[in-house]
Amino acid sequence: MIFLLPWAVPSIPTIFSFRWMLNSEWGMFNTLLWDMFGIEGPWWLVRPNLAFGSVIFVHIWKYLPFWTLILLAGRLAIPTDLYEAARIDGASPVQQFWYVTWPQLKNLYITSTLLSTIWSLGDFNSVYLLTGGGPADKTHVLATLGIRYAFNLQQLGTGVATVMTALPFLIPLVILLLRRLGGRVEK
Repeated sequence: MIFLLPWAVPSIPTIFSFRWMLNSEWGMFNTLLWDMFGIEGPWWLVRPNLAFGSVIFVHIWKYLPFWTLILLAGRLAIPTDLYEAARIDGASPVQQFWYVTWPQLKNLYITSTLLSTIWSLGDFNSVYLLTGGGPADKTHVLATLGIRYAFNLQQLGTGVATVMTALPFLIPLVILLLRRLGGRVEK
């Protein structure tokens, strides 16, 4: 139940909580580093590489329960007879995974990857609420950069064009994954 909490809690309070925990002056992470190890913590949201890593960490932490739940449900749906037959045939645990588990979960994995890619490309909240695209505009993704151009800099055309640049990458990916799932894609 606790593992599902990050996915179930709304994004805004979750991301603000991480923003407060990652505060370099009084945040929980740096306080724990100082209290437990006597180490002065880094500037999590001020250094561009750490800020972008923090955004990635928060995004993964937020959506990992969803991916895990989907794959766990798929794993539990695999009949135990298949594993029993594989054991009788002398299959090692690695062979059981490769020849029983993976073929059964492949379509679920592809579907989860498709959903994850679409959600990641459109993830505005994680970046905007955690770093605001900073420091020095180094953590922007297409969604936050498009909003910055369209509303902060009043360049609506550039903002729309920025967001639309994802389509040439996204559409072939969606078509490829749908074909792999066996769906028909009309031309």
